[in-house]
Amino acid sequence: MSDLTKLTLSAAVEGLKAKTFSSEEITRAFISNIEAANPTLNAYVEVTADKAIDMAKASDARIAAGQGGVLEGAPLGIKDLFCTQGVQTTAGSNMLRGFVPPYESTVTANLWRDGAVMLGKLNMDEFAMGSSNETSAFGPVKNPWKSKTSNAELTPGGSSGGSASAVAADLCLAATASDTGGSIRQPAAFTGTVGIKPTYGRASRFGMVAFASSLDQAGPIAKTVDDAALLLKSMCSFDIKDSTSLDIPTPDWSASVGKSVKGLRIGVPSEYVVDGMPEAIQKLWADGMQWLKDAGCEIVPISLPHTQYALPTYYIVAPAEASSNLARYDGMRFGHRAEGTTSLTDLYETSRAEGFGPEVKRRLIIGAYVLSAGFYDAYYVRALKVRRRIAEDFDNVWGKVDAILTPSTPSAAFELGVKQVDPLQMYLNDIFTVTANLAGLPGISVPAGVDAGGLPLGLQVIGKALDEATVFQVAGALEKAAGFTGKAEKWW
Repeated sequence: MSDLTKLTLSAAVEGLKAKTFSSEEITRAFISNIEAANPTLNAYVEVTADKAIDMAKASDARIAAGQGGVLEGAPLGIKDLFCTQGVQTTAGSNMLRGFVPPYESTVTANLWRDGAVMLGKLNMDEFAMGSSNETSAFGPVKNPWKSKTSNAELTPGGSSGGSASAVAADLCLAATASDTGGSIRQPAAFTGTVGIKPTYGRASRFGMVAFASSLDQAGPIAKTVDDAALLLKSMCSFDIKDSTSLDIPTPDWSASVGKSVKGLRIGVPSEYVVDGMPEAIQKLWADGMQWLKDAGCEIVPISLPHTQYALPTYYIVAPAEASSNLARYDGMRFGHRAEGTTSLTDLYETSRAEGFGPEVKRRLIIGAYVLSAGFYDAYYVRALKVRRRIAEDFDNVWGKVDAILTPSTPSAAFELGVKQVDPLQMYLNDIFTVTANLAGLPGISVPAGVDAGGLPLGLQVIGKALDEATVFQVAGALEKAAGFTGKAEKWW
């Protein structure tokens, strides 16, 4: 086969099972791609080439013996948020530079159990705080897409920008990612890939570097809806080491992709029509409604009245949890330790000042502020009450609809640097995605069109808790109707 790296995950797994090619062959092909592209795209912060070849050879031996797992021999990229035993894990931060975990995250352990091969660790916004992958201590990731109207370098989105860029540029078959307020779905939309955040608790958080524990959830970024379903099934499991892990079976979601959507009721929330939304996104949303209507769905107007409070609620709850989670990085117990300090207080202050970047510091200060004695009730407690109302909005519509259709993002990928100077403008990128995190619901982004500059745009499907099956069913119908086959033209 001429270019194994262009295969989908599903096709590659089938080819490996049929022994059309070996895991070592496809793994070496990806390593070659990474060596050529990564100096420009900066998607990987560490390439584990020798380890990947060893894992590939072991997979080939298992395939030859007829013992392969469901992902046997498939080369994947791993977001640098997941602890990998014996391989540096930094969460994109100088605070953790040099940290080599002596244990494996549950998500990655599941992948290795099923025979996947690790190509390396993928770049990300520092501690997953960012929407453009510009807060990483390793520098920004570049989107493999460029606009037809400009030669400017674009963001791949964040915080899972390395995952999205690597999948879009054929630097891995698929990748793990994480989503706290849209960090899977927004990068997927910006890069013409598929990304799903499952129901909160579906995938274990053990071994994931924590940002906001009540919002963080692991999920995949892949080339197709079917690939996302295949990888998510492997990633999810009950885990006694995670108190929020759900003790429920993991369905075969691949069976839902391609299933008829006739008779499904699709909700369209009026609150997701926002001022200044580009015409291309409004048109794509309308196209999505028509595609589903043509497939036999009923389009139902709905209201989610507390949506307008979602962003401020998120940017109170998430920084509050972050300030608690990241308090452990103090120069004594975990993380970077400053040299030449004169007192314990100086050690704490200098270590954190040197180890954390500006965006992390900003959110930690916000979090400490809203949790302080004078403002806890006025901000944090009130935000928790509003969060409950946002979840109730969804509860109130599930009797009327089976899934909800919205745009994934308020724009296509934007230029690197243009929004970094204004945090509020950056935070607005999460406007369509944070509600699913606040309510703990599954949400997927599917590439469905392009803007005037030829950049990809995504549609989002939100489903009921634990109903990923319907989410994949609707996403598969959108994917088929949209017929999106766009690929970034190679410039790197």
